[in-house]
Order: sequence, then C-alpha cells, then structure tokens
Amino acid sequence: MKKLIIFIMMTLMVGLLGHVSEAANSTHVKRLKRTKTCIRCNLSGAQLNGARLIRARLRGANLSRARLRGARLAGADLRGANLSRADLRRANLRGTRLNRARLIGANLSGANLRGADLRGANLRGARFRGANLTGAKLQGTRSGNFSGARGVRKRK
Repeated sequence: MKKLIIFIMMTLMVGLLGHVSEAANSTHVKRLKRTKTCIRCNLSGAQLNGARLIRARLRGANLSRARLRGARLAGADLRGANLSRADLRRANLRGTRLNRARLIGANLSGANLRGADLRGANLRGARFRGANLTGAKLQGTRSGNFSGARGVRKRK
C-alpha cells in the first residue's frame, strides 16, 4: 500500500511539474508587451488576445497554445516560431514572416494573412476558414485546411 501511495504521489508531481514548465514566462510576456521584442522566448499559453504587436520580433519564440485572438501582428517576424494550437482567430498577420513556423492545429479562422510569408511552415491541422491569404507565399508548406479561405490557389 505504501508503494502505491508513493507511486501516485510521484505521478501527480511529475504531471504538475510538466504543466508548470509549459506556462508562459511572465518576464518574457512583460518584455514583449514593453519592447515588442522577445526572440526565442517562452510564451506558451500566454494571454495576448487583442495585443498590439505590430512589427514585433518573435523569431523562434514558443507561442504554443497562446491566445492571440484579434491580435495585431502585422509585419511581425515569427520565423521559426512555434504557434502549435495557438488561437489566432481574426488576428491581423498581414505581411508577417512565418517562414518555417510550426502552426500545427492552430486556428487562423478569419485572420488576415494578406502577403504573409509562410514558406516552409508546418500547417498540419491548421484551420483557415474565412482567412484572407491573398498574395501569401505558401511554397513548401505542409498540409493545412484552406477550406473557405480567400486568395488560395489550388495546389497541383
């Protein structure tokens, strides 16, 4: 019985520690809001709905599961960033550099991606319903559900 209790306690501790390590670094969030620069930062799960991050420098940042609904990220540098499962609904990503970014399972419904550079990005499971992709560079992208998106040419 004692071994079972120890096993359960260890399992719970590992689970809790794993959850804590996935949370956004509050220092990084403050720095981003203050300077619009946070290269290779941990912003996973960050609450940034409606944030004004025009031309922000977020190269290589971890924004997995971040809430960026309605955020203004026009002209931002998100090259190599991890945006897996991020909520980017109705975000303004016009002219944003998303080369080699991970957008696995991200929700970009209604987002403005006009002129965005998504070359080499992993879009597996990403949703783009109602998004504007006019003039977006999509060469070398992987997957992505462009059903209902505007400005996307059918792939051959």
